[in-house]
Amino acid sequence: MIGFPLLMAFDTLAQLCFKYAGDAALPVEANTAWLLRVLSQPWVYGAILGYVGAFFTWMSLLRHAPIGPAFAASHLEVISVLLLSAWLLNEPLTLHHLLGAVLIVAGIVCLGRAEADDPHSPAEATT
Repeated sequence: MIGFPLLMAFDTLAQLCFKYAGDAALPVEANTAWLLRVLSQPWVYGAILGYVGAFFTWMSLLRHAPIGPAFAASHLEVISVLLLSAWLLNEPLTLHHLLGAVLIVAGIVCLGRAEADDPHSPAEATT
């Protein structure tokens, strides 16, 4: 049960850190000083930590959760990144963004219900 929120947290951490690291890397220059500046940013290591954490969490989820809902739920980070980017980075939050977030959640709910209703699903076979 903790796997999905943990995956979302790691993915969100990675995306936000990647954005901060990208902003800190500007202006882009093709020289060693720029590379050292990028590698000295803690945001780069936060992004790496987020990606590694998400990878291991995802591998664990694949062993324990049905693939359809797991794959769909793995995209919840789109919503968390959207909301946190609006709050922390002053990114625009439009009606289209909110509609997209609602559609993502609706898709996850539909996949979860379809998997629960399928008598051949691995979730039913293990219970």
